Amino acid sequence: MPEYDYEIVDSNGQASQGRLEAASQAEAVRQLSSDGRTVVAVDEHRAPALGGWRRGLKAQDVAVAFNELATLLESGVALGEAVTAQARGTHHPRLSAAFDGMARDLMRGQSYLEVLRESALPLPEYVFQLVEAGELRGRLAEALRGAVQQMEYDLKVASDIRGALAYPAVLIVAGVAAVIVVFTFVVPQFTNLLESGSDLPLLASAVLGAGAWFNANAWLLAGTIVAVAAVVAALMRREAVRRRLTDAVARLPLVRGWFSEVDTAKWASVMGAMLASRVELMDALGLASRGVRISRRKEMLDRAADDVRSGVALSAALEKQDALTPTGYNLIRVGEQSGRLAEMMRALAKLYEENSARRMRRLLTFIEPAAVLLIGGFLGTIMIGMILAITSVNRIVL
Repeated sequence: MPEYDYEIVDSNGQASQGRLEAASQAEAVRQLSSDGRTVVAVDEHRAPALGGWRRGLKAQDVAVAFNELATLLESGVALGEAVTAQARGTHHPRLSAAFDGMARDLMRGQSYLEVLRESALPLPEYVFQLVEAGELRGRLAEALRGAVQQMEYDLKVASDIRGALAYPAVLIVAGVAAVIVVFTFVVPQFTNLLESGSDLPLLASAVLGAGAWFNANAWLLAGTIVAVAAVVAALMRREAVRRRLTDAVARLPLVRGWFSEVDTAKWASVMGAMLASRVELMDALGLASRGVRISRRKEMLDRAADDVRSGVALSAALEKQDALTPTGYNLIRVGEQSGRLAEMMRALAKLYEENSARRMRRLLTFIEPAAVLLIGGFLGTIMIGMILAITSVNRIVL
Protein backbone atom coordinates (compact mmCIF):
# COMPACT_ATOMS: atom_id res chain seq x y z
CA MET A 1 0.00 0.00 0.00
CA PRO A 2 1.46 3.41 -0.93
CA GLU A 3 2.53 5.93 1.71
CA TYR A 4 1.58 9.61 1.71
CA ASP A 5 3.31 12.55 3.35
CA TYR A 6 0.82 15.04 4.74
CA GLU A 7 0.50 18.39 6.48
CA ILE A 8 -2.65 19.28 8.41
CA VAL A 9 -3.96 22.03 10.67
CA ASP A 10 -6.14 20.99 13.61
CA SER A 11 -9.12 22.87 15.03
CA ASN A 12 -6.81 24.85 17.33
CA GLY A 13 -4.76 26.11 14.39
CA GLN A 14 -1.76 23.91 15.15
CA ALA A 15 0.06 22.56 12.07
CA SER A 16 1.54 19.07 12.02
CA GLN A 17 3.18 16.77 9.51
CA GLY A 18 3.43 13.02 9.15
CA ARG A 19 3.09 9.98 6.92
CA LEU A 20 0.34 7.41 6.58
CA GLU A 21 -0.64 4.44 4.44
CA ALA A 22 -3.75 4.65 2.25
CA ALA A 23 -5.18 2.99 -0.83
CA SER A 24 -5.18 6.30 -2.72
CA GLN A 25 -4.57 10.00 -2.24
CA ALA A 26 -8.32 10.60 -1.94
CA GLU A 27 -8.54 7.99 0.82
CA ALA A 28 -5.66 9.67 2.64
CA VAL A 29 -7.46 13.02 2.46
CA ARG A 30 -10.67 11.42 3.84
CA GLN A 31 -8.79 9.93 6.77
CA LEU A 32 -7.04 13.18 7.57
CA SER A 33 -10.15 15.36 7.24
CA SER A 34 -11.88 13.79 10.25
CA ASP A 35 -12.30 15.62 13.56
CA GLY A 36 -12.35 19.07 11.94
CA ARG A 37 -8.78 18.94 10.69
CA THR A 38 -7.84 20.92 7.59
CA VAL A 39 -5.65 19.18 5.04
CA VAL A 40 -2.92 21.49 3.72
CA ALA A 41 -1.03 19.01 1.52
CA VAL A 42 -1.01 15.29 0.75
CA ASP A 43 1.63 13.88 -1.57
CA GLU A 44 2.75 10.36 -2.33
CA HIS A 45 6.01 9.57 -0.57
CA ARG A 46 8.93 9.30 -2.98
CA ALA A 47 11.62 6.85 -1.94
CA PRO A 48 15.23 8.00 -2.42
CA ALA A 49 17.09 6.79 -5.48
CA LEU A 50 19.07 3.53 -5.36
CA GLY A 51 22.03 3.83 -3.04
CA GLY A 52 20.93 7.33 -2.02
CA TRP A 53 22.37 8.77 -5.25
CA ARG A 54 20.53 11.53 -7.03
CA ARG A 55 21.45 13.46 -10.12
CA GLY A 56 22.32 17.04 -9.36
CA LEU A 57 19.80 19.74 -10.16
CA LYS A 58 20.70 21.47 -13.42
CA ALA A 59 19.77 24.90 -14.71
CA GLN A 60 17.97 23.19 -17.60
CA ASP A 61 15.71 21.34 -15.13
CA VAL A 62 14.76 24.63 -13.47
CA ALA A 63 14.06 26.33 -16.80
CA VAL A 64 11.83 23.46 -17.99
CA ALA A 65 9.82 23.42 -14.75
CA PHE A 66 9.21 27.18 -14.80
CA ASN A 67 8.38 27.07 -18.49
CA GLU A 68 5.61 24.58 -17.65
CA LEU A 69 4.44 26.78 -14.77
CA ALA A 70 4.29 29.85 -17.03
CA THR A 71 2.32 27.85 -19.61
CA LEU A 72 -0.22 26.77 -16.98
CA LEU A 73 -0.68 30.35 -15.78
CA GLU A 74 -1.05 31.63 -19.35
CA SER A 75 -3.77 28.99 -19.87
CA GLY A 76 -5.81 30.44 -17.01
CA VAL A 77 -4.91 27.93 -14.27
CA ALA A 78 -4.90 29.50 -10.79
CA LEU A 79 -1.44 30.02 -9.26
CA GLY A 80 -2.00 27.60 -6.35
CA GLU A 81 -3.27 24.86 -8.64
CA ALA A 82 -0.44 25.38 -11.12
CA VAL A 83 2.24 25.17 -8.40
CA THR A 84 0.58 22.07 -6.91
CA ALA A 85 0.53 20.44 -10.35
CA GLN A 86 4.24 21.14 -10.72
CA ALA A 87 4.90 19.56 -7.33
CA ARG A 88 3.30 16.34 -8.57
CA GLY A 89 5.05 16.42 -11.95
CA THR A 90 7.89 14.18 -13.04
CA HIS A 91 10.63 16.62 -12.11
CA HIS A 92 13.89 16.35 -10.22
CA PRO A 93 13.13 15.45 -6.56
CA ARG A 94 14.55 18.74 -5.36
CA LEU A 95 12.26 20.66 -7.71
CA SER A 96 9.22 18.64 -6.69
CA ALA A 97 9.99 19.29 -3.02
CA ALA A 98 10.46 23.02 -3.69
CA PHE A 99 7.13 23.29 -5.55
CA ASP A 100 5.45 21.29 -2.81
CA GLY A 101 6.72 23.75 -0.21
CA MET A 102 5.64 26.69 -2.36
CA ALA A 103 2.13 25.24 -2.68
CA ARG A 104 1.81 24.92 1.12
CA ASP A 105 3.09 28.45 1.71
CA LEU A 106 0.72 29.89 -0.89
CA MET A 107 -2.18 28.24 0.94
CA ARG A 108 -1.06 30.07 4.09
CA GLY A 109 -1.45 33.39 2.26
CA GLN A 110 2.13 34.23 1.39
CA SER A 111 2.91 36.00 -1.87
CA TYR A 112 4.55 34.09 -4.69
CA LEU A 113 7.68 36.24 -4.43
CA GLU A 114 8.07 35.26 -0.76
CA VAL A 115 7.62 31.54 -1.36
CA LEU A 116 9.93 31.64 -4.37
CA ARG A 117 12.74 33.20 -2.33
CA GLU A 118 12.20 30.70 0.49
CA SER A 119 12.37 27.76 -1.94
CA ALA A 120 16.19 28.14 -2.18
CA LEU A 121 16.13 27.15 -5.85
CA PRO A 122 19.18 28.25 -7.88
CA LEU A 123 17.45 31.10 -9.69
CA PRO A 124 19.08 34.24 -11.13
CA GLU A 125 18.25 37.44 -9.28
CA TYR A 126 16.33 38.82 -12.25
CA VAL A 127 13.69 36.10 -11.80
CA PHE A 128 12.71 37.53 -8.42
CA GLN A 129 12.62 41.07 -9.81
CA LEU A 130 10.38 40.00 -12.68
CA VAL A 131 8.06 38.07 -10.35
CA GLU A 132 7.80 41.07 -8.03
CA ALA A 133 6.94 43.34 -10.96
CA GLY A 134 4.42 40.80 -12.29
CA GLU A 135 2.63 40.47 -8.95
CA LEU A 136 2.42 44.24 -8.46
CA ARG A 137 0.84 44.69 -11.89
CA GLY A 138 -1.26 41.53 -11.96
CA ARG A 139 0.76 40.14 -14.87
CA LEU A 140 2.54 37.22 -13.21
CA ALA A 141 2.19 34.87 -16.18
CA GLU A 142 3.79 37.41 -18.51
CA ALA A 143 6.58 38.09 -16.01
CA LEU A 144 7.33 34.39 -15.59
CA ARG A 145 7.40 33.97 -19.36
CA GLY A 146 9.97 36.75 -19.58
CA ALA A 147 12.04 35.10 -16.84
CA VAL A 148 11.91 31.73 -18.63
CA GLN A 149 12.96 33.29 -21.93
CA GLN A 150 15.92 34.94 -20.22
CA MET A 151 16.93 31.69 -18.49
CA GLU A 152 16.73 29.88 -21.82
CA TYR A 153 18.87 32.61 -23.40
CA ASP A 154 21.50 32.18 -20.64
CA LEU A 155 21.47 28.41 -21.22
CA LYS A 156 21.89 28.91 -24.97
CA VAL A 157 24.90 31.18 -24.47
CA ALA A 158 26.50 28.69 -22.08
CA SER A 159 25.76 25.84 -24.49
CA ASP A 160 27.29 27.74 -27.41
CA ILE A 161 30.48 28.36 -25.44
CA ARG A 162 30.72 24.71 -24.36
CA GLY A 163 30.07 23.58 -27.92
CA ALA A 164 32.75 25.91 -29.25
CA LEU A 165 35.33 24.54 -26.84
CA ALA A 166 34.31 20.87 -27.08
CA TYR A 167 36.34 19.93 -30.17
CA PRO A 168 39.58 21.63 -29.05
CA ALA A 169 39.14 19.99 -25.62
CA VAL A 170 38.74 16.55 -27.25
CA LEU A 171 41.89 17.15 -29.30
CA ILE A 172 43.87 18.14 -26.22
CA VAL A 173 42.62 15.17 -24.17
CA ALA A 174 43.38 12.77 -27.02
CA GLY A 175 46.85 14.26 -27.41
CA VAL A 176 47.62 13.97 -23.70
CA ALA A 177 46.39 10.36 -23.75
CA ALA A 178 48.63 9.61 -26.74
CA VAL A 179 51.66 11.11 -24.95
CA ILE A 180 50.93 9.02 -21.84
CA VAL A 181 50.66 5.86 -23.95
CA VAL A 182 53.96 6.61 -25.69
CA PHE A 183 55.75 7.35 -22.41
CA THR A 184 54.25 4.27 -20.74
CA PHE A 185 54.67 1.59 -23.41
CA VAL A 186 57.07 2.82 -26.11
CA VAL A 187 59.80 4.93 -24.50
CA PRO A 188 60.63 2.32 -21.79
CA GLN A 189 61.75 -0.05 -24.56
CA PHE A 190 64.66 2.30 -25.26
CA THR A 191 65.66 3.51 -21.79
CA ASN A 192 68.38 0.86 -21.63
CA LEU A 193 70.29 3.07 -24.07
CA LEU A 194 70.69 5.61 -21.26
CA GLU A 195 72.04 2.94 -18.92
CA SER A 196 74.53 1.67 -21.50
CA GLY A 197 76.32 5.03 -21.50
CA SER A 198 75.86 5.53 -25.22
CA ASP A 199 76.69 9.01 -26.55
CA LEU A 200 73.17 10.05 -27.48
CA PRO A 201 72.02 13.34 -29.04
CA LEU A 202 70.62 15.89 -26.61
CA LEU A 203 67.02 15.51 -27.83
CA ALA A 204 67.21 11.70 -27.60
CA SER A 205 68.61 11.89 -24.06
CA ALA A 206 65.89 14.35 -23.01
CA VAL A 207 63.06 12.21 -24.42
CA LEU A 208 64.35 8.96 -22.94
CA GLY A 209 65.14 10.65 -19.61
CA ALA A 210 61.63 12.13 -19.45
CA GLY A 211 60.13 8.71 -20.23
CA ALA A 212 62.21 7.03 -17.53
CA TRP A 213 61.24 9.67 -14.96
CA PHE A 214 57.56 9.39 -15.94
CA ASN A 215 57.49 5.62 -15.40
CA ALA A 216 59.44 5.84 -12.15
CA ASN A 217 57.15 8.55 -10.72
CA ALA A 218 53.81 7.78 -12.39
CA TRP A 219 51.86 7.51 -9.11
CA LEU A 220 53.47 10.65 -7.71
CA LEU A 221 52.57 12.53 -10.88
CA ALA A 222 49.00 11.20 -10.85
CA GLY A 223 48.58 12.20 -7.20
CA THR A 224 49.93 15.68 -7.90
CA ILE A 225 47.52 16.14 -10.81
CA VAL A 226 44.56 15.03 -8.67
CA ALA A 227 45.62 17.36 -5.85
CA VAL A 228 46.02 20.31 -8.21
CA ALA A 229 42.63 19.56 -9.81
CA ALA A 230 41.00 19.47 -6.36
CA VAL A 231 42.57 22.80 -5.38
CA VAL A 232 41.52 24.40 -8.66
CA ALA A 233 37.96 23.07 -8.26
CA ALA A 234 37.81 24.49 -4.71
CA LEU A 235 39.11 27.87 -5.87
CA MET A 236 36.66 28.00 -8.78
CA ARG A 237 33.76 27.81 -6.33
CA ARG A 238 34.74 31.29 -5.11
CA GLU A 239 33.13 34.16 -6.94
CA ALA A 240 36.21 36.38 -6.55
CA VAL A 241 38.48 33.78 -8.15
CA ARG A 242 36.09 33.20 -11.06
CA ARG A 243 35.82 36.94 -11.67
CA ARG A 244 39.61 37.40 -11.68
CA LEU A 245 40.03 34.49 -14.08
CA THR A 246 37.34 35.94 -16.36
CA ASP A 247 39.02 39.35 -16.28
CA ALA A 248 42.38 37.77 -17.15
CA VAL A 249 40.94 35.79 -20.08
CA ALA A 250 38.98 38.82 -21.30
CA ARG A 251 42.25 40.74 -21.70
CA LEU A 252 43.69 38.20 -24.16
CA PRO A 253 43.82 39.62 -27.71
CA LEU A 254 41.99 36.77 -29.43
CA VAL A 255 39.04 36.51 -27.02
CA ARG A 256 38.72 40.09 -25.77
CA GLY A 257 36.11 41.14 -28.35
CA TRP A 258 34.18 37.87 -28.05
CA PHE A 259 33.87 38.04 -24.24
CA SER A 260 32.88 41.70 -24.39
CA GLU A 261 30.09 41.09 -26.92
CA VAL A 262 28.76 38.03 -25.04
CA ASP A 263 28.58 40.11 -21.85
CA THR A 264 26.89 43.02 -23.64
CA ALA A 265 24.35 40.72 -25.31
CA LYS A 266 23.37 39.26 -21.93
CA TRP A 267 23.13 42.72 -20.37
CA ALA A 268 20.86 43.97 -23.17
CA SER A 269 18.73 40.83 -23.00
CA VAL A 270 18.15 41.21 -19.25
CA MET A 271 17.37 44.89 -19.74
CA GLY A 272 14.81 44.04 -22.42
CA ALA A 273 13.12 41.46 -20.18
CA MET A 274 13.04 43.86 -17.22
CA LEU A 275 11.65 46.79 -19.16
CA ALA A 276 9.03 44.65 -20.90
CA SER A 277 7.75 43.65 -17.44
CA ARG A 278 7.52 47.33 -16.41
CA VAL A 279 10.50 47.22 -14.03
CA GLU A 280 11.78 50.72 -13.26
CA LEU A 281 14.75 51.75 -15.42
CA MET A 282 17.17 52.23 -12.51
CA ASP A 283 16.23 48.87 -11.00
CA ALA A 284 16.67 47.23 -14.40
CA LEU A 285 20.10 48.83 -14.85
CA GLY A 286 21.26 47.67 -11.44
CA LEU A 287 20.01 44.13 -11.94
CA ALA A 288 21.36 43.75 -15.48
CA SER A 289 24.76 45.00 -14.33
CA ARG A 290 25.00 42.15 -11.80
CA GLY A 291 25.06 39.59 -14.60
CA VAL A 292 28.05 41.20 -16.34
CA ARG A 293 31.14 39.05 -15.78
CA ILE A 294 33.95 41.37 -16.90
CA SER A 295 34.80 43.76 -14.06
CA ARG A 296 35.85 46.63 -16.32
CA ARG A 297 32.62 46.48 -18.31
CA LYS A 298 30.55 46.20 -15.12
CA GLU A 299 32.21 49.33 -13.72
CA MET A 300 31.54 51.10 -17.03
CA LEU A 301 27.84 50.22 -16.92
CA ASP A 302 27.59 51.17 -13.23
CA ARG A 303 29.02 54.61 -14.03
CA ALA A 304 26.49 54.96 -16.84
CA ALA A 305 23.70 54.06 -14.38
CA ASP A 306 24.95 56.79 -12.01
CA ASP A 307 24.77 59.29 -14.89
CA VAL A 308 21.21 58.18 -15.66
CA ARG A 309 20.30 58.65 -12.01
CA SER A 310 21.56 62.21 -12.22
CA GLY A 311 19.27 62.92 -15.18
CA VAL A 312 21.31 61.98 -18.27
CA ALA A 313 19.58 59.97 -21.00
CA LEU A 314 20.58 56.31 -21.12
CA SER A 315 21.95 56.50 -24.67
CA ALA A 316 24.07 59.55 -23.78
CA ALA A 317 25.33 57.93 -20.55
CA LEU A 318 26.39 54.77 -22.37
CA GLU A 319 28.04 56.79 -25.12
CA LYS A 320 29.94 58.81 -22.55
CA GLN A 321 31.38 55.58 -21.08
CA ASP A 322 32.08 54.14 -24.56
CA ALA A 323 30.12 51.05 -23.49
CA LEU A 324 28.58 50.13 -26.86
CA THR A 325 28.99 50.64 -30.60
CA PRO A 326 27.46 53.58 -32.51
CA THR A 327 24.70 51.25 -33.72
CA GLY A 328 23.87 50.41 -30.11
CA TYR A 329 23.61 54.06 -29.11
CA ASN A 330 21.30 54.74 -32.05
CA LEU A 331 19.03 51.79 -31.19
CA ILE A 332 18.70 52.93 -27.58
CA ARG A 333 18.17 56.53 -28.62
CA VAL A 334 15.35 55.48 -30.95
CA GLY A 335 13.84 53.37 -28.16
CA GLU A 336 13.92 56.32 -25.75
CA GLN A 337 12.29 58.66 -28.24
CA SER A 338 9.59 56.19 -29.35
CA GLY A 339 8.82 54.65 -25.96
CA ARG A 340 9.94 51.22 -27.23
CA LEU A 341 13.12 50.87 -25.23
CA ALA A 342 12.41 47.22 -24.31
CA GLU A 343 12.10 46.25 -27.98
CA MET A 344 15.27 48.12 -28.89
CA MET A 345 17.14 46.38 -26.06
CA ARG A 346 16.06 43.01 -27.43
CA ALA A 347 17.19 44.05 -30.89
CA LEU A 348 20.52 45.14 -29.42
CA ALA A 349 20.89 41.80 -27.64
CA LYS A 350 20.25 39.94 -30.90
CA LEU A 351 22.77 42.13 -32.73
CA TYR A 352 25.51 41.46 -30.19
CA GLU A 353 24.63 37.77 -30.04
CA GLU A 354 25.12 37.47 -33.81
CA ASN A 355 28.40 39.40 -33.62
CA SER A 356 29.68 37.21 -30.79
CA ALA A 357 28.75 34.07 -32.75
CA ARG A 358 30.83 35.31 -35.71
CA ARG A 359 33.77 36.07 -33.43
CA MET A 360 33.46 32.63 -31.88
CA ARG A 361 33.61 30.94 -35.28
CA ARG A 362 36.70 32.97 -36.19
CA LEU A 363 38.33 32.01 -32.91
CA LEU A 364 37.63 28.34 -33.59
CA THR A 365 39.35 28.56 -36.95
CA PHE A 366 42.49 29.45 -34.98
CA ILE A 367 42.11 27.20 -31.93
CA GLU A 368 41.51 23.91 -33.77
CA PRO A 369 44.60 23.97 -36.01
CA ALA A 370 46.66 25.41 -33.14
CA ALA A 371 45.67 22.46 -30.95
CA VAL A 372 46.51 19.99 -33.73
CA LEU A 373 49.90 21.64 -34.34
CA LEU A 374 50.72 21.75 -30.62
CA ILE A 375 49.88 18.11 -29.99
CA GLY A 376 51.39 16.92 -33.25
CA GLY A 377 54.55 18.89 -32.55
CA PHE A 378 54.90 17.40 -29.09
CA LEU A 379 54.33 13.83 -30.29
CA GLY A 380 56.63 14.44 -33.25
CA THR A 381 59.38 15.66 -30.92
CA ILE A 382 59.10 12.46 -28.89
CA MET A 383 59.24 10.26 -31.98
CA ILE A 384 62.20 12.18 -33.42
CA GLY A 385 64.02 11.77 -30.13
CA MET A 386 63.52 8.01 -30.20
CA ILE A 387 64.57 7.78 -33.85
CA LEU A 388 67.73 9.74 -33.08
CA ALA A 389 68.47 7.35 -30.22
CA ILE A 390 68.06 4.31 -32.48
CA THR A 391 70.15 5.74 -35.32
CA SER A 392 72.94 6.85 -32.98
CA VAL A 393 73.17 3.34 -31.49
CA ASN A 394 73.30 1.86 -34.99
CA ARG A 395 76.22 4.17 -35.86
CA ILE A 396 78.08 3.12 -32.73
CA VAL A 397 77.58 -0.56 -33.54
CA LEU A 398 78.80 -0.06 -37.12
